[in-house]
Amino acid sequence: MLLLKSYSSIKAINKRGALLVFPVLNREEPPSLWGELFPNSKMRWKWDDAGDSRVANLWHLREELSRSQKVVYSKWYRGRATFFSRELFRALLALLGKTRGLSDDSSSVLDVLAEDSPLSTKVLKKGVKLQGRALEGIYHKALKPLWNRGLIVGYGEVDEGAFPSLAIGSTELLFEDLWREGRSIKEEKAMEIIETLLKDNLFFLKEIKKQVQLLSEIKPQSKKRGTIKGRDLYRN
Repeated sequence: MLLLKSYSSIKAINKRGALLVFPVLNREEPPSLWGELFPNSKMRWKWDDAGDSRVANLWHLREELSRSQKVVYSKWYRGRATFFSRELFRALLALLGKTRGLSDDSSSVLDVLAEDSPLSTKVLKKGVKLQGRALEGIYHKALKPLWNRGLIVGYGEVDEGAFPSLAIGSTELLFEDLWREGRSIKEEKAMEIIETLLKDNLFFLKEIKKQVQLLSEIKPQSKKRGTIKGRDLYRN
């Protein structure tokens, strides 16, 4: 069954360009993988014996797809579990895959992941010295711009106790081909590609344009982590 759903899921993601994994309050928009696989079926977020087995199955499928290399998994749309088609993500990198304006904590996350990817939450927190409940908010704040710009991706899970944690990795290392190809696309062309792929997916199109606008408002520094003399560079 998972194999069948895997094929159907990848097909749906490629068709729509981007999909949430689970719907927001059972709404049709933004579109979700749940809605594509189980149309007109409300999702009940229950994990007990009386719960809908499709929820757990999709959760496990999410993990499988995240490391398939056939689609890209991120905590992207407003921090929610999101899948991108490779074609869309490549264009997104051309627009957003930049390091300017990142905080020291965000830059430290990239440095650690550049050495080894993917890493479990526990190992990553240790690597950037953001362990413990008191630093949880700082850790997630450091990750947020990295997710939003496509600089990091989710890639499988690691069993760290009662509940597996998402493994996080550097996009540059785990999707080297998309990273390299994204560098060769001009920003104007990248936006054309995105608008074409998301012509029927306006929620995601609007969010990408929002992120592009936010990034454009950050002025490059003269020489710091990915910028040289005001020109933004991909991280090498």
